[in-house]
Amino acid sequence: MKVLIVDDEPLARVRLQRLLAHYPDYSHIAQASNGNEALQQVKQQAPDIVFLDVDMPAMSGLEVATQLNKLPVPPAIIFVTAHPEHALEALQLSAAGYLVKPVTEKNLAKTIDQLGRLTRAHLQKQRPAAISYQLAGVTRRVELEDVCYIIAEEKYTRLVFTNGEALLDQSLKQLEQDYPTQLLRIHRKIVINQSRLIALKKAEDGRHVVLLEGCSCLLPVSRRAYKTVKEHLSAH
Repeated sequence: MKVLIVDDEPLARVRLQRLLAHYPDYSHIAQASNGNEALQQVKQQAPDIVFLDVDMPAMSGLEVATQLNKLPVPPAIIFVTAHPEHALEALQLSAAGYLVKPVTEKNLAKTIDQLGRLTRAHLQKQRPAAISYQLAGVTRRVELEDVCYIIAEEKYTRLVFTNGEALLDQSLKQLEQDYPTQLLRIHRKIVINQSRLIALKKAEDGRHVVLLEGCSCLLPVSRRAYKTVKEHLSAH
């Protein structure tokens, strides 16, 4: 899951990031030091969860949350504050959780547990499955249904989709974690869109390859992934 930590105090951000390091599902963590930066980060990163400090200069966390709640699919918001009296306002803004500073390991664990078990699967049900990428400084999105496959190259991760390609910042591992029910690993360097998998074949050179809907190329399947791919086809 993607997480954004918003706090005007650097030490508070560092502390929370350190505590979140104990949660492997929270694999991508970004930071923002004020409200405007937070809104920009949300636009670029599309985080699943925002840990939002209430008391910030210029734009308070409550004001940021009001803007976030106007999004078609807003992130889950967990308010973080040294002033418990803000709890009622936080609840009125549909906060998913509330942490009082200084944040402790115990209180963070309790809040995460109470997130309604806001698991990756639950969050992805709320958010239309799509992969974001940057092109000329602009964030663009490709719906998962349009994705054919993603391949790791020397320095980049290349996304191949209907009528186009794009370079991604995320690794294959990160993408698998973000979309565990949509992407399928077929090779050390390749993941595919499960819904586009048509057939598993044996090529003339003896290697196994897969055929994808809307994709003219045959993609190699590693020995390690062969059984998983075969089972996936049998189940569907």
